[in-house]
Amino acid sequence: MINQNPFALLKEEAPQVSEAFDGLIRAVSSGALDAKTRQLVYIGIKASQGDDKAVAAHVPMAKMAGASRDEIRDTILMTITVSGVQGITHCLIPALEAYESDRKV
Repeated sequence: MINQNPFALLKEEAPQVSEAFDGLIRAVSSGALDAKTRQLVYIGIKASQGDDKAVAAHVPMAKMAGASRDEIRDTILMTITVSGVQGITHCLIPALEAYESDRKV
């Protein structure tokens, strides 16, 4: 169970909460931002928190939405002015590795 996807476990253990969370994601994803911009914003926020796993998980989604490697890199580099170096030290390498991999969402 250690390697289980936490969202799969949430769906299994608390289906109503999982459904509500999915609804929230759909609601905030239906605004004026296109998919690429939403993913880049998400990557920037999570990188500023040093959350390398979330960043690496969203890089393939950003790539599928049309984000370039340079856009992903620059999104993470922008976090240095607001959050310090943790976005770079924790997230830049995993993000670029995720971009270069053939991993699908």
